[in-house]
Amino acid sequence: MEKRKSAAQPTLKNKTLTSSLSSPAAFHVLITDPLATEGLSLLTHNSQFQIHLKVGAPLSEWEDLLQDCHCWLVRSETKVTETLIAKAPHLKVIGRAGVGIDNIDVEAASRRGILVMNVPGANTLAAAEHTFGLILALSRNIPQAHRDLSSGKWERKRLMGSELAGKTLGIVGLGRIGREISKRAQAFNMRVLAYDPYVPLEYASSLGVEVTSLENLLNTSDYITLHTSLNEKTRHLISEKTLRQVKSGARLINCARGELVDEKALLKALEEGKLRGAALDVFSQEPLPPTSALVKASQSLNLILTPHLGASTEEAQLKVASELARNIVDYFQQGILRNAVNLPGFDAEILEKLGDHLSLAERLGRFSAQVLSGGLLEVRIQCDGTYEPNQRRPLAVAALKGLLSSIMDESGISWVNAPLLAQERGIKLLETATPASSDGFFKLLTVSVKTETGQQTVSGTVQPNGELRLVRFGSLTVDVVLQGKMLVLTNQDRPGVIGLIGTLLGKYKINIADMRVGRKSAKGEAAMVISVDEDVPAEVLKEIKSIAGIQAIHWVKL
Repeated sequence: MEKRKSAAQPTLKNKTLTSSLSSPAAFHVLITDPLATEGLSLLTHNSQFQIHLKVGAPLSEWEDLLQDCHCWLVRSETKVTETLIAKAPHLKVIGRAGVGIDNIDVEAASRRGILVMNVPGANTLAAAEHTFGLILALSRNIPQAHRDLSSGKWERKRLMGSELAGKTLGIVGLGRIGREISKRAQAFNMRVLAYDPYVPLEYASSLGVEVTSLENLLNTSDYITLHTSLNEKTRHLISEKTLRQVKSGARLINCARGELVDEKALLKALEEGKLRGAALDVFSQEPLPPTSALVKASQSLNLILTPHLGASTEEAQLKVASELARNIVDYFQQGILRNAVNLPGFDAEILEKLGDHLSLAERLGRFSAQVLSGGLLEVRIQCDGTYEPNQRRPLAVAALKGLLSSIMDESGISWVNAPLLAQERGIKLLETATPASSDGFFKLLTVSVKTETGQQTVSGTVQPNGELRLVRFGSLTVDVVLQGKMLVLTNQDRPGVIGLIGTLLGKYKINIADMRVGRKSAKGEAAMVISVDEDVPAEVLKEIKSIAGIQAIHWVKL
Protein backbone atom coordinates (compact mmCIF):
# COMPACT_ATOMS: atom_id res chain seq x y z
CA MET A 1 0.00 0.00 0.00
CA GLU A 2 1.24 3.49 -0.87
CA LYS A 3 2.31 5.47 2.18
CA ARG A 4 0.33 8.62 2.91
CA LYS A 5 2.24 11.89 2.80
CA SER A 6 2.87 13.73 6.02
CA ALA A 7 0.23 16.19 7.14
CA ALA A 8 2.31 19.26 6.35
CA GLN A 9 3.20 20.04 2.76
CA PRO A 10 7.00 20.31 2.53
CA THR A 11 8.30 23.75 1.66
CA LEU A 12 11.57 24.75 0.03
CA LYS A 13 14.35 25.89 2.31
CA ASN A 14 16.00 29.27 1.90
CA LYS A 15 18.45 29.29 -0.97
CA THR A 16 18.78 30.34 -4.59
CA LEU A 17 17.60 27.76 -7.11
CA THR A 18 18.12 27.51 -10.83
CA SER A 19 17.06 24.72 -13.13
CA SER A 20 19.61 22.05 -13.90
CA LEU A 21 19.30 23.08 -17.54
CA SER A 22 22.20 25.10 -18.84
CA SER A 23 20.58 28.23 -20.34
CA PRO A 24 20.81 31.39 -18.18
CA ALA A 25 17.76 32.49 -16.20
CA ALA A 26 15.83 35.39 -17.71
CA PHE A 27 13.54 36.08 -14.76
CA HIS A 28 14.31 36.39 -11.05
CA VAL A 29 11.58 35.22 -8.65
CA LEU A 30 11.66 36.17 -4.97
CA ILE A 31 9.66 34.01 -2.53
CA THR A 32 9.32 35.33 1.02
CA ASP A 33 6.49 33.15 2.39
CA PRO A 34 6.22 29.33 2.62
CA LEU A 35 4.82 27.62 -0.50
CA ALA A 36 4.41 23.90 -1.17
CA THR A 37 7.60 22.53 -2.76
CA GLU A 38 5.88 20.14 -5.14
CA GLY A 39 3.59 22.88 -6.38
CA LEU A 40 6.51 25.09 -7.41
CA SER A 41 8.09 22.49 -9.69
CA LEU A 42 6.98 24.35 -12.83
CA LEU A 43 9.19 27.22 -11.72
CA THR A 44 12.09 25.36 -10.16
CA HIS A 45 12.50 23.08 -13.19
CA ASN A 46 12.30 25.88 -15.75
CA SER A 47 15.63 27.28 -16.91
CA GLN A 48 14.11 30.70 -17.54
CA PHE A 49 13.54 31.30 -13.83
CA GLN A 50 15.96 31.77 -10.96
CA ILE A 51 14.26 31.29 -7.60
CA HIS A 52 15.42 33.22 -4.52
CA LEU A 53 13.90 31.65 -1.38
CA LYS A 54 13.88 33.86 1.70
CA VAL A 55 11.02 32.34 3.68
CA GLY A 56 10.90 33.72 7.22
CA ALA A 57 14.16 35.59 6.73
CA PRO A 58 14.50 39.16 8.04
CA LEU A 59 14.05 41.97 5.53
CA SER A 60 17.75 42.78 5.69
CA GLU A 61 18.56 39.40 4.11
CA TRP A 62 16.47 39.86 0.97
CA GLU A 63 15.81 43.57 0.51
CA ASP A 64 18.71 43.91 -1.95
CA LEU A 65 17.25 41.12 -4.11
CA LEU A 66 14.34 43.40 -5.01
CA GLN A 67 16.69 45.37 -7.27
CA ASP A 68 16.74 42.56 -9.87
CA CYS A 69 13.41 40.93 -9.04
CA HIS A 70 10.85 40.38 -11.84
CA CYS A 71 8.33 38.41 -9.79
CA TRP A 72 7.59 38.37 -6.05
CA LEU A 73 5.55 35.53 -4.54
CA VAL A 74 3.96 35.82 -1.09
CA ARG A 75 1.17 34.43 1.06
CA SER A 76 -0.30 36.58 3.85
CA GLU A 77 2.76 37.03 6.09
CA THR A 78 4.89 39.37 3.98
CA LYS A 79 3.72 42.99 3.81
CA VAL A 80 4.29 44.23 0.26
CA THR A 81 4.46 47.97 0.87
CA GLU A 82 4.87 50.96 -1.43
CA THR A 83 8.37 51.46 -0.03
CA LEU A 84 9.46 47.93 -0.95
CA ILE A 85 7.78 48.11 -4.36
CA ALA A 86 9.78 51.27 -5.08
CA LYS A 87 12.99 49.28 -4.54
CA ALA A 88 12.08 46.82 -7.33
CA PRO A 89 12.54 48.67 -10.65
CA HIS A 90 12.13 45.51 -12.76
CA LEU A 91 9.16 44.04 -10.89
CA LYS A 92 6.37 42.92 -13.24
CA VAL A 93 4.22 40.60 -11.12
CA ILE A 94 3.34 40.20 -7.44
CA GLY A 95 1.81 36.76 -6.94
CA ARG A 96 -0.40 36.04 -3.93
CA ALA A 97 -0.66 32.34 -3.08
CA GLY A 98 -4.27 32.57 -1.95
CA VAL A 99 -7.17 34.97 -2.28
CA GLY A 100 -6.78 37.94 0.08
CA ILE A 101 -4.58 40.85 -0.96
CA ASP A 102 -4.81 42.95 2.21
CA ASN A 103 -1.05 42.61 2.73
CA ILE A 104 -0.25 44.03 -0.73
CA ASP A 105 -0.37 47.73 -1.63
CA VAL A 106 -2.29 47.13 -4.84
CA GLU A 107 -2.60 50.84 -5.61
CA ALA A 108 1.17 51.35 -5.43
CA ALA A 109 1.71 48.30 -7.64
CA SER A 110 -0.86 49.54 -10.16
CA ARG A 111 0.78 52.95 -10.43
CA ARG A 112 3.99 51.19 -11.37
CA GLY A 113 2.20 48.98 -13.91
CA ILE A 114 2.83 45.86 -11.83
CA LEU A 115 0.31 43.03 -12.05
CA VAL A 116 -1.06 41.62 -8.80
CA MET A 117 -2.20 38.02 -9.32
CA ASN A 118 -3.99 35.84 -6.82
CA VAL A 119 -5.35 32.28 -6.85
CA PRO A 120 -9.03 32.67 -6.01
CA GLY A 121 -10.31 29.13 -6.46
CA ALA A 122 -7.61 26.81 -5.17
CA ASN A 123 -8.47 27.04 -1.47
CA THR A 124 -12.25 27.28 -1.85
CA LEU A 125 -13.02 23.81 -0.52
CA ALA A 126 -10.54 24.11 2.34
CA ALA A 127 -12.05 27.42 3.48
CA ALA A 128 -15.61 26.14 3.14
CA GLU A 129 -14.86 22.97 5.11
CA HIS A 130 -13.08 24.90 7.87
CA THR A 131 -16.02 27.28 8.13
CA PHE A 132 -18.47 24.43 8.42
CA GLY A 133 -16.23 22.73 10.95
CA LEU A 134 -16.46 25.85 13.10
CA ILE A 135 -20.24 25.92 12.70
CA LEU A 136 -20.39 22.36 14.03
CA ALA A 137 -17.88 23.08 16.77
CA LEU A 138 -19.94 26.06 17.93
CA SER A 139 -23.17 24.06 17.85
CA ARG A 140 -21.85 21.16 19.92
CA ASN A 141 -19.30 22.99 22.12
CA ILE A 142 -16.56 20.67 20.90
CA PRO A 143 -13.48 22.72 21.94
CA GLN A 144 -14.90 23.32 25.43
CA ALA A 145 -15.77 19.63 25.81
CA HIS A 146 -12.23 18.64 24.90
CA ARG A 147 -10.76 21.21 27.28
CA ASP A 148 -12.98 20.05 30.15
CA LEU A 149 -12.30 16.37 29.67
CA SER A 150 -8.55 16.99 29.33
CA SER A 151 -8.62 18.67 32.74
CA GLY A 152 -10.60 15.81 34.34
CA LYS A 153 -14.10 17.33 34.19
CA TRP A 154 -17.20 15.42 33.06
CA GLU A 155 -19.94 18.06 32.76
CA ARG A 156 -22.35 17.04 30.02
CA LYS A 157 -25.21 19.27 31.14
CA ARG A 158 -23.17 22.46 30.81
CA LEU A 159 -22.19 21.48 27.27
CA MET A 160 -25.70 20.97 25.89
CA GLY A 161 -25.57 21.68 22.13
CA SER A 162 -27.90 22.52 19.25
CA GLU A 163 -28.79 20.67 16.06
CA LEU A 164 -28.32 22.36 12.69
CA ALA A 165 -31.39 20.81 11.05
CA GLY A 166 -34.21 23.33 10.79
CA LYS A 167 -31.97 26.28 11.65
CA THR A 168 -31.30 29.27 9.36
CA LEU A 169 -27.81 30.02 8.06
CA GLY A 170 -27.14 33.55 6.79
CA ILE A 171 -24.24 33.86 4.34
CA VAL A 172 -22.83 37.33 3.72
CA GLY A 173 -21.19 37.06 0.30
CA LEU A 174 -22.30 34.34 -2.12
CA GLY A 175 -19.02 33.87 -3.96
CA ARG A 176 -17.12 30.60 -4.44
CA ILE A 177 -16.77 29.85 -0.73
CA GLY A 178 -20.27 31.04 0.11
CA ARG A 179 -21.73 28.75 -2.54
CA GLU A 180 -19.84 25.72 -1.20
CA ILE A 181 -21.07 26.46 2.32
CA SER A 182 -24.65 26.75 1.08
CA LYS A 183 -24.40 23.22 -0.38
CA ARG A 184 -23.18 21.80 2.92
CA ALA A 185 -25.79 23.67 4.93
CA GLN A 186 -28.59 22.32 2.77
CA ALA A 187 -27.20 18.81 3.24
CA PHE A 188 -27.76 19.41 6.98
CA ASN A 189 -31.37 20.47 6.24
CA MET A 190 -30.71 24.11 7.04
CA ARG A 191 -32.54 27.04 5.47
CA VAL A 192 -30.01 29.27 3.69
CA LEU A 193 -30.27 33.04 3.33
CA ALA A 194 -27.70 35.18 1.54
CA TYR A 195 -26.87 38.85 1.29
CA ASP A 196 -24.95 39.70 -1.87
CA PRO A 197 -25.99 42.74 -3.94
CA TYR A 198 -24.12 41.43 -6.99
CA VAL A 199 -25.81 38.03 -7.28
CA PRO A 200 -28.92 37.73 -9.51
CA LEU A 201 -32.01 36.38 -7.76
CA GLU A 202 -32.52 33.70 -10.39
CA TYR A 203 -28.97 32.39 -9.94
CA ALA A 204 -29.27 32.30 -6.14
CA SER A 205 -32.59 30.52 -6.45
CA SER A 206 -30.95 27.84 -8.61
CA LEU A 207 -28.61 27.19 -5.66
CA GLY A 208 -31.52 26.81 -3.26
CA VAL A 209 -30.60 30.09 -1.56
CA GLU A 210 -32.93 32.97 -0.63
CA VAL A 211 -31.42 36.40 -1.31
CA THR A 212 -32.38 39.03 1.23
CA SER A 213 -31.25 42.33 2.74
CA LEU A 214 -28.43 42.44 5.27
CA GLU A 215 -30.82 43.67 7.95
CA ASN A 216 -33.26 40.80 7.39
CA LEU A 217 -30.41 38.28 7.32
CA LEU A 218 -29.15 39.54 10.68
CA ASN A 219 -32.65 39.55 12.17
CA THR A 220 -33.51 36.04 10.97
CA SER A 221 -30.37 33.89 10.98
CA ASP A 222 -29.39 31.46 13.72
CA TYR A 223 -25.87 31.31 12.26
CA ILE A 224 -24.15 34.14 10.36
CA THR A 225 -21.02 33.47 8.33
CA LEU A 226 -18.98 36.14 6.54
CA HIS A 227 -17.48 35.60 3.09
CA THR A 228 -17.10 39.04 1.58
CA SER A 229 -14.07 41.11 0.62
CA LEU A 230 -12.65 43.86 2.80
CA ASN A 231 -13.02 47.45 1.63
CA GLU A 232 -14.08 50.79 3.10
CA LYS A 233 -17.75 49.80 2.86
CA THR A 234 -17.33 46.41 4.55
CA ARG A 235 -14.79 47.32 7.24
CA HIS A 236 -16.55 46.68 10.59
CA LEU A 237 -19.58 45.35 8.75
CA ILE A 238 -20.30 43.61 12.05
CA SER A 239 -20.31 46.55 14.46
CA GLU A 240 -22.12 47.57 17.64
CA LYS A 241 -24.90 48.96 15.43
CA THR A 242 -25.36 45.86 13.26
CA LEU A 243 -25.03 43.52 16.24
CA ARG A 244 -28.11 45.19 17.72
CA GLN A 245 -29.99 43.93 14.64
CA VAL A 246 -28.80 40.35 15.12
CA LYS A 247 -31.29 37.74 16.33
CA SER A 248 -30.73 37.05 20.02
CA GLY A 249 -28.83 33.82 20.54
CA ALA A 250 -27.31 33.77 17.05
CA ARG A 251 -23.80 32.51 16.40
CA LEU A 252 -21.24 34.37 14.24
CA ILE A 253 -18.44 32.82 12.15
CA ASN A 254 -15.72 34.82 10.37
CA CYS A 255 -13.23 33.02 8.14
CA ALA A 256 -12.92 35.87 5.63
CA ARG A 257 -11.17 39.07 6.80
CA GLY A 258 -10.47 40.08 10.37
CA GLU A 259 -11.50 43.71 10.01
CA LEU A 260 -14.98 42.79 8.84
CA VAL A 261 -15.73 42.49 12.56
CA ASP A 262 -15.38 45.13 15.26
CA GLU A 263 -13.79 42.82 17.83
CA LYS A 264 -14.64 45.02 20.83
CA ALA A 265 -18.29 45.11 19.81
CA LEU A 266 -18.23 41.34 19.30
CA LEU A 267 -16.90 40.71 22.81
CA LYS A 268 -19.56 43.00 24.25
CA ALA A 269 -22.31 41.09 22.40
CA LEU A 270 -20.95 37.78 23.72
CA GLU A 271 -20.67 39.05 27.29
CA GLU A 272 -24.22 40.42 27.23
CA GLY A 273 -25.60 37.20 25.72
CA LYS A 274 -26.78 38.84 22.52
CA LEU A 275 -24.62 36.32 20.66
CA ARG A 276 -24.65 32.73 21.86
CA GLY A 277 -21.25 32.07 20.35
CA ALA A 278 -18.65 33.13 17.80
CA ALA A 279 -15.81 31.50 15.89
CA LEU A 280 -12.98 33.49 14.35
CA ASP A 281 -10.24 32.29 12.03
CA VAL A 282 -9.08 35.80 11.07
CA PHE A 283 -8.26 38.86 13.14
CA SER A 284 -7.58 42.57 12.81
CA GLN A 285 -4.02 41.88 13.96
CA GLU A 286 -2.21 38.72 12.90
CA PRO A 287 -0.58 36.83 14.52
CA LEU A 288 -3.06 37.35 17.34
CA PRO A 289 -1.09 38.58 20.40
CA PRO A 290 -1.27 36.30 23.46
CA THR A 291 -2.40 39.35 25.44
CA SER A 292 -5.38 39.97 23.15
CA ALA A 293 -8.76 40.42 24.82
CA LEU A 294 -10.07 37.76 22.43
CA VAL A 295 -7.66 35.16 23.82
CA LYS A 296 -8.67 35.97 27.38
CA ALA A 297 -12.39 35.87 26.52
CA SER A 298 -12.08 32.50 24.79
CA GLN A 299 -11.36 30.90 28.18
CA SER A 300 -14.80 31.72 29.56
CA LEU A 301 -17.12 32.63 26.67
CA ASN A 302 -18.31 30.45 23.80
CA LEU A 303 -15.62 31.89 21.55
CA ILE A 304 -13.54 29.64 19.29
CA LEU A 305 -10.28 30.99 17.86
CA THR A 306 -8.15 29.35 15.16
CA PRO A 307 -4.93 30.79 13.70
CA HIS A 308 -6.03 31.59 10.12
CA LEU A 309 -6.36 27.94 9.11
CA GLY A 310 -8.94 28.41 6.35
CA ALA A 311 -6.56 27.43 3.56
CA SER A 312 -4.29 25.21 5.65
CA THR A 313 -4.77 21.80 4.11
CA GLU A 314 -2.25 19.73 2.19
CA GLU A 315 -4.47 19.74 -0.85
CA ALA A 316 -5.17 23.48 -0.82
CA GLN A 317 -1.53 24.47 -0.39
CA LEU A 318 -0.46 22.19 -3.23
CA LYS A 319 -3.21 23.55 -5.50
CA VAL A 320 -2.42 27.15 -4.60
CA ALA A 321 1.31 26.79 -5.30
CA SER A 322 0.76 24.78 -8.50
CA GLU A 323 -1.78 27.19 -9.94
CA LEU A 324 0.26 30.25 -9.06
CA ALA A 325 3.42 28.73 -10.56
CA ARG A 326 1.55 27.84 -13.76
CA ASN A 327 0.13 31.35 -14.04
CA ILE A 328 3.56 32.92 -13.55
CA VAL A 329 5.23 30.70 -16.16
CA ASP A 330 2.41 31.25 -18.66
CA TYR A 331 2.53 35.02 -18.21
CA PHE A 332 6.28 35.48 -18.53
CA GLN A 333 6.76 32.98 -21.34
CA GLN A 334 3.54 33.31 -23.35
CA GLY A 335 1.88 36.51 -22.19
CA ILE A 336 -1.17 34.58 -20.92
CA LEU A 337 -2.85 36.52 -18.14
CA ARG A 338 -4.96 34.99 -15.37
CA ASN A 339 -6.45 36.33 -12.13
CA ALA A 340 -4.93 39.81 -12.20
CA VAL A 341 -6.85 41.57 -9.43
CA ASN A 342 -5.84 45.04 -10.64
CA LEU A 343 -6.83 44.25 -14.23
CA PRO A 344 -10.43 43.01 -13.99
CA GLY A 345 -12.04 41.60 -17.12
CA PHE A 346 -8.71 40.54 -18.63
CA ASP A 347 -8.94 36.80 -18.12
CA ALA A 348 -7.14 34.40 -20.42
CA GLU A 349 -10.24 33.24 -22.30
CA ILE A 350 -11.27 36.77 -23.31
CA LEU A 351 -7.74 37.74 -24.33
CA GLU A 352 -7.32 34.54 -26.33
CA LYS A 353 -10.52 35.25 -28.27
CA LEU A 354 -9.41 38.80 -29.02
CA GLY A 355 -6.00 37.72 -30.28
CA ASP A 356 -4.72 40.16 -32.93
CA HIS A 357 -7.51 42.62 -32.19
CA LEU A 358 -5.66 43.68 -29.03
CA SER A 359 -2.60 44.47 -31.15
CA LEU A 360 -4.86 46.37 -33.56
CA ALA A 361 -6.26 48.48 -30.71
CA GLU A 362 -2.80 49.27 -29.36
CA ARG A 363 -1.45 50.23 -32.78
CA LEU A 364 -4.44 52.44 -33.50
CA GLY A 365 -3.69 54.16 -30.19
CA ARG A 366 -0.02 54.59 -31.11
CA PHE A 367 -0.97 55.88 -34.54
CA SER A 368 -3.45 58.39 -33.09
CA ALA A 369 -0.90 59.80 -30.66
CA GLN A 370 1.48 60.59 -33.52
CA VAL A 371 -1.02 62.45 -35.72
CA LEU A 372 -2.36 64.72 -32.96
CA SER A 373 -1.14 67.62 -30.85
CA GLY A 374 -2.38 69.26 -27.67
CA GLY A 375 -3.34 67.93 -24.27
CA LEU A 376 -5.47 64.78 -24.26
CA LEU A 377 -9.07 65.18 -23.14
CA GLU A 378 -10.95 62.07 -24.24
CA VAL A 379 -10.38 58.66 -25.81
CA ARG A 380 -13.39 56.86 -27.26
CA ILE A 381 -13.38 53.28 -28.53
CA GLN A 382 -16.11 52.21 -30.95
CA CYS A 383 -16.53 48.44 -31.47
CA ASP A 384 -18.63 47.67 -34.54
CA GLY A 385 -19.73 44.24 -35.67
CA THR A 386 -19.35 40.96 -33.83
CA TYR A 387 -17.26 42.12 -30.85
CA GLU A 388 -18.65 40.71 -27.59
CA PRO A 389 -19.57 43.07 -24.71
CA ASN A 390 -16.85 41.69 -22.41
CA GLN A 391 -14.22 42.42 -25.08
CA ARG A 392 -14.72 46.19 -25.13
CA ARG A 393 -12.83 47.04 -21.96
CA PRO A 394 -9.64 45.15 -22.89
CA LEU A 395 -9.72 46.78 -26.34
CA ALA A 396 -10.20 50.23 -24.82
CA VAL A 397 -7.32 49.75 -22.38
CA ALA A 398 -5.08 48.38 -25.15
CA ALA A 399 -5.77 51.48 -27.27
CA LEU A 400 -5.13 53.74 -24.28
CA LYS A 401 -1.87 51.92 -23.55
CA GLY A 402 -0.71 52.45 -27.14
CA LEU A 403 -1.68 56.11 -27.02
CA LEU A 404 0.07 56.88 -23.73
CA SER A 405 3.13 54.80 -24.66
CA SER A 406 3.75 57.16 -27.56
CA ILE A 407 3.62 60.34 -25.50
CA MET A 408 5.08 59.19 -22.17
CA ASP A 409 7.86 56.90 -20.95
CA GLU A 410 7.00 53.74 -22.91
CA SER A 411 8.68 51.32 -20.51
CA GLY A 412 6.45 52.51 -17.67
CA ILE A 413 3.08 52.09 -19.40
CA SER A 414 1.14 48.86 -19.02
CA TRP A 415 -2.43 47.64 -19.19
CA VAL A 416 -2.51 47.96 -15.40
CA ASN A 417 -1.55 51.61 -14.98
CA ALA A 418 -2.75 53.10 -18.29
CA PRO A 419 -6.32 53.70 -16.94
CA LEU A 420 -4.91 55.12 -13.68
CA LEU A 421 -2.55 57.47 -15.52
CA ALA A 422 -5.40 58.63 -17.74
CA GLN A 423 -7.65 59.22 -14.73
CA GLU A 424 -4.95 61.21 -12.93
CA ARG A 425 -4.63 63.46 -16.00
CA GLY A 426 -8.35 63.95 -16.40
CA ILE A 427 -8.52 61.92 -19.63
CA LYS A 428 -11.90 60.26 -20.16
CA LEU A 429 -11.98 56.70 -21.51
CA LEU A 430 -15.27 55.81 -23.20
CA GLU A 431 -16.51 52.61 -24.82
CA THR A 432 -19.32 52.36 -27.35
CA ALA A 433 -20.51 49.62 -29.67
CA THR A 434 -22.96 48.78 -32.44
CA PRO A 435 -23.74 45.17 -33.36
CA ALA A 436 -24.09 46.02 -37.06
CA SER A 437 -21.06 45.63 -39.29
CA SER A 438 -19.62 48.82 -40.75
CA ASP A 439 -18.33 49.35 -44.30
CA GLY A 440 -18.62 45.63 -44.94
CA PHE A 441 -16.27 44.60 -42.10
CA PHE A 442 -17.33 41.88 -39.67
CA LYS A 443 -15.36 43.71 -36.99
CA LEU A 444 -14.30 47.35 -37.18
CA LEU A 445 -12.45 49.09 -34.35
CA THR A 446 -12.47 52.89 -34.22
CA VAL A 447 -10.36 55.07 -31.93
CA SER A 448 -11.42 58.70 -31.57
CA VAL A 449 -9.13 61.02 -29.64
CA LYS A 450 -10.08 64.53 -28.56
CA THR A 451 -7.37 67.01 -27.55
CA GLU A 452 -7.27 70.69 -26.65
CA THR A 453 -6.57 71.53 -30.29
CA GLY A 454 -8.79 69.15 -32.21
CA GLN A 455 -10.04 65.61 -32.75
CA GLN A 456 -8.89 62.66 -34.85
CA THR A 457 -10.59 59.38 -35.68
CA VAL A 458 -8.93 56.28 -37.10
CA SER A 459 -10.45 52.89 -37.85
CA GLY A 460 -8.85 49.51 -38.39
CA THR A 461 -9.61 45.86 -38.87
CA VAL A 462 -7.87 42.49 -38.72
CA GLN A 463 -7.72 40.67 -42.04
CA PRO A 464 -8.24 36.87 -42.24
CA ASN A 465 -4.48 36.48 -42.73
CA GLY A 466 -3.83 38.35 -39.46
CA GLU A 467 -2.78 41.64 -41.07
CA LEU A 468 -3.63 44.75 -39.07
CA ARG A 469 -4.94 47.35 -41.49
CA LEU A 470 -5.84 51.02 -41.19
CA VAL A 471 -9.01 51.46 -43.25
CA ARG A 472 -10.15 54.95 -42.30
CA PHE A 473 -8.29 58.15 -41.46
CA GLY A 474 -10.70 60.82 -40.30
CA SER A 475 -13.57 60.76 -42.76
CA LEU A 476 -11.40 59.39 -45.58
CA THR A 477 -11.08 55.76 -46.63
CA VAL A 478 -7.57 54.30 -46.88
CA ASP A 479 -6.17 50.78 -46.81
CA VAL A 480 -2.69 50.30 -45.39
CA VAL A 481 -0.91 47.80 -43.14
CA LEU A 482 -0.38 49.23 -39.64
CA GLN A 483 3.33 48.60 -39.26
CA GLY A 484 6.72 50.17 -39.71
CA LYS A 485 7.47 53.74 -40.74
CA MET A 486 4.85 55.92 -42.37
CA LEU A 487 4.28 59.41 -43.66
CA VAL A 488 0.67 60.43 -43.10
CA LEU A 489 -0.49 63.46 -45.04
CA THR A 490 -3.67 65.39 -45.65
CA ASN A 491 -3.78 67.50 -48.79
CA GLN A 492 -5.93 69.15 -51.38
CA ASP A 493 -6.57 66.70 -54.19
CA ARG A 494 -4.78 68.26 -57.15
CA PRO A 495 -2.62 66.97 -60.02
CA GLY A 496 1.08 66.46 -59.41
CA VAL A 497 1.12 66.27 -55.60
CA ILE A 498 1.86 62.53 -55.48
CA GLY A 499 4.60 62.88 -58.08
CA LEU A 500 6.28 65.76 -56.25
CA ILE A 501 6.35 63.82 -52.99
CA GLY A 502 7.74 60.71 -54.70
CA THR A 503 10.44 62.73 -56.41
CA LEU A 504 11.41 64.47 -53.19
CA LEU A 505 11.73 61.20 -51.28
CA GLY A 506 13.78 59.71 -54.10
CA LYS A 507 16.07 62.72 -54.01
CA TYR A 508 16.92 61.89 -50.39
CA LYS A 509 17.21 58.14 -51.15
CA ILE A 510 14.15 57.23 -49.10
CA ASN A 511 12.51 54.14 -50.56
CA ILE A 512 8.72 53.98 -50.79
CA ALA A 513 7.44 50.54 -49.77
CA ASP A 514 3.75 51.29 -50.24
CA MET A 515 1.51 54.28 -50.95
CA ARG A 516 -2.24 54.51 -50.37
CA VAL A 517 -4.50 57.47 -51.04
CA GLY A 518 -8.10 58.25 -50.21
CA ARG A 519 -10.45 61.06 -51.07
CA LYS A 520 -14.12 61.97 -50.87
CA SER A 521 -14.40 63.80 -54.17
CA ALA A 522 -12.25 65.09 -57.00
CA LYS A 523 -10.20 68.13 -55.98
CA GLY A 524 -11.53 67.88 -52.44
CA GLU A 525 -9.72 66.85 -49.25
CA ALA A 526 -7.48 63.79 -49.60
CA ALA A 527 -5.32 61.63 -47.37
CA MET A 528 -2.10 59.85 -48.23
CA VAL A 529 -0.28 57.18 -46.23
CA ILE A 530 3.22 56.36 -47.48
CA SER A 531 5.13 53.43 -45.98
CA VAL A 532 8.90 53.93 -46.23
CA ASP A 533 11.98 51.85 -45.44
CA GLU A 534 14.13 54.63 -43.98
CA ASP A 535 13.62 57.34 -41.38
CA VAL A 536 12.57 60.69 -42.84
CA PRO A 537 14.65 63.57 -41.42
CA ALA A 538 12.92 66.68 -40.06
CA GLU A 539 14.24 68.85 -42.89
CA VAL A 540 12.68 66.52 -45.47
CA LEU A 541 9.36 66.63 -43.65
CA LYS A 542 9.57 70.40 -43.69
CA GLU A 543 10.28 70.40 -47.42
CA ILE A 544 7.31 68.13 -48.13
CA LYS A 545 5.10 70.39 -46.00
CA SER A 546 6.04 73.31 -48.26
CA ILE A 547 4.57 71.63 -51.36
CA ALA A 548 1.48 73.49 -52.52
CA GLY A 549 -1.70 71.74 -51.41
CA ILE A 550 -0.18 69.88 -48.43
CA GLN A 551 -2.24 70.69 -45.34
CA ALA A 552 -0.54 68.55 -42.69
CA ILE A 553 2.18 65.91 -42.47
CA HIS A 554 2.89 63.45 -39.66
CA TRP A 555 5.77 61.04 -39.12
CA VAL A 556 4.51 57.79 -37.61
CA LYS A 557 6.57 54.84 -36.32
CA LEU A 558 4.81 51.67 -35.17
